[in-house]
Amino acid sequence: MDLKRTIPALTVMMLIFSAAPALADNPAGVAHLGSADFTKGGTNIKVPVQGKCDVDGPTTKTAAAVSKTGVTFGGGSSSCTTTVTDPNTDTTTTASKAEGKNFDLSALVSEKGPRVKIGSYKVTCDATQTKTNAGWSYGGLSGIAALPNPVPINHTVPLKKSDGTVLANAVFNIQNVPGDGSIGLTMLRIDFLPASKITGSVTVGHAACSPTP
Repeated sequence: MDLKRTIPALTVMMLIFSAAPALADNPAGVAHLGSADFTKGGTNIKVPVQGKCDVDGPTTKTAAAVSKTGVTFGGGSSSCTTTVTDPNTDTTTTASKAEGKNFDLSALVSEKGPRVKIGSYKVTCDATQTKTNAGWSYGGLSGIAALPNPVPINHTVPLKKSDGTVLANAVFNIQNVPGDGSIGLTMLRIDFLPASKITGSVTVGHAACSPTP
């Protein structure tokens, strides 16, 4: 595992590596910008998965900005490609990527919590016959304290009111690594807690891939 920090200072990239047994639990290659499903004040706020690509199709996807009460995804694009590296043996590699911008979570503001904003973000997952690697990066983060370097798996940041009441948890670097060579990676999931009077969660940036056949 390798963590690379680039300019500007609020941009990080996390890379994960694994070996490749025969069959995989994660999909062959997918990526998307995120989604939301939460209930506030008796109203369900739902943003379906944004800009999802798949190596099995559609291989590219563009998402327009969408704004619902309490959350905005600023749009973006994704691509999931397959490259033949040896036509004689049908050896392939895959590359799945989603890039989003201008994410804004305002659902906690009415409860005196923080507004969470991410100016740009990217998630990737690349695969060969022998390994997979997944990564994520972001820029322009506000409403959440600076992340450690490296960012641990399932790194949880409580989102609080000024009096210390925890309204939600922001969980970074969520990994699904079942030991079969595949990787699933979610950059960020925000889980609302009872003190917020909101139920549900919001996901920002996901990619997954498996060793190629």
